[in-house]
Amino acid sequence: MVLLGIAFLAGVITAISPCVLPVLPILLAGGASGRRPYAIIAGLVGSFTVFTLAGAAILDALGLPDDFLRNLAIALLLVLAATLLFPPFARLLERPLLFLTRRRASADGNGFVLGASLGLVFVPCAGPVLAAVTALSAAGDVGVRSLLVTLFYALGAALPMLAIALGGQRLGAIRRHAETTRRVAGAVIGVTALAIAFGADQRFTTALPGYTQSLQEHVERTPAAQRELRDLTSAGAAASTRAPAPEVRGITQWINSRPLTLRQLRGRVVLIDFWTYSCVNCLRTLPHLKAWDAAYRKDGLVILGVHSPEFAFERVPGNVKAAVRKLGVRYPVALDNDFATWRAYSNQYWPAKYLIDRTGRLRYHHFGEGDYGQIESLIRRYLGERGGPETRVADLTPTESTTPESYLGYERLGPFSGSRIEPDREATYRFPRVIFPDSLAYSGRLRVERHRIVAGRDAALRLQFHARQVNLVLGGKGPLRVYLDGKPRHTIEIGGEPRLYTLLDLPQLRQGLLELRFAPGLSAYAFTFG
Repeated sequence: MVLLGIAFLAGVITAISPCVLPVLPILLAGGASGRRPYAIIAGLVGSFTVFTLAGAAILDALGLPDDFLRNLAIALLLVLAATLLFPPFARLLERPLLFLTRRRASADGNGFVLGASLGLVFVPCAGPVLAAVTALSAAGDVGVRSLLVTLFYALGAALPMLAIALGGQRLGAIRRHAETTRRVAGAVIGVTALAIAFGADQRFTTALPGYTQSLQEHVERTPAAQRELRDLTSAGAAASTRAPAPEVRGITQWINSRPLTLRQLRGRVVLIDFWTYSCVNCLRTLPHLKAWDAAYRKDGLVILGVHSPEFAFERVPGNVKAAVRKLGVRYPVALDNDFATWRAYSNQYWPAKYLIDRTGRLRYHHFGEGDYGQIESLIRRYLGERGGPETRVADLTPTESTTPESYLGYERLGPFSGSRIEPDREATYRFPRVIFPDSLAYSGRLRVERHRIVAGRDAALRLQFHARQVNLVLGGKGPLRVYLDGKPRHTIEIGGEPRLYTLLDLPQLRQGLLELRFAPGLSAYAFTFG
């Protein structure tokens, strides 16, 4: 029951996130044109639930391309728009079905089709709940519990959207001319469908800050939520012995090894670790991975680090090689620059671990840090280990609630206060009078790019944080002056390729105001906290 409540709240947060904005015009227009709001939402909930859990399996069974359902939904939206704009076309579509009934075509039925189409083009901002369900469906392990979680998630997302659709109906009721209302609604649905077809919806939503990220952190990433999701995914994945693990694919380069395939590794236990070298969460897992590699490689364990880059500089093979060498990673590392293997596993997180048994079947997966004892226990089980000591590595996973990861580029900009962002050009920013908790602000001359900021004259940043440790990915060359609560703390010399720097390592968890003053030319990407 706890997990169902978390899934419901996660759905509500999704419905007020930037990801839902592209479908709002269709919901308003559908309600205003006389389509029954309840039928629209029923169609959306039904299609989203069914195709989230079984869409990939259906497409595979029919031999259809992965984007078939989305394209079909866009085509249906365009057809519905045409029926609203051109009544003779609607009558033409109804004519072949008139012999089946004496009743006129139902608005409820049209509303359900509209909602079902929206369920296929609606792309929510995926959090841990949806990622867990997606991974279970990719592994072919859809059960009653995962079905209920998906359904409650969809219902949570549906309630705010139902209110919007009802609002559209009220707008329609006050219009004097139903014919005009219908044509306007048809035009809105048609234009929105074309925008989705050409990807304008994605460009629009990514240009907006992730203003629901803090809410998501307090619902989906709480210790209770993480515990419930671990129970869901580990129980499902450990029992998922029916489906072979997806093959490693699209690798651009290998480090510490010749090219490998899972077929070649049959007979060995394989642990796939999705990571990226500037991610502090990934770096905290490395001591455990290196210890397992040293302890169990001789017994048949192969750890495969799939490096899927988060930032552009992490795509450069030389940077990854240097990081692997500096971090002391000796197991094979595959450069997944095109995210081909990432997509094959329907992965959503750095880090993420997938354990594959000697027959090549996926037996367990885990998102994020922690659960090292469980992972090692399963490694030993599938290796057939009976005795001998387990590895002893301290678990550094943070247990307290901290400020969530905060990105500085405009694509995923964290909670932001102050001046309006001017994308991809140098502009002057000013600190606001008040910076809210877990929010940041810019000052001075800065260029805010898609994934980073680049400092100009007098560039500075302030952040209200709650953490013990504050880290930031930085690049360029020059001094960075660090202030805490208005007092100078120290100066860090930045140099070389972009990497993770620890700005503060405090004796205990606390709140504080961090200020950074950049030398011109320095670049900053994302904060992480511990």
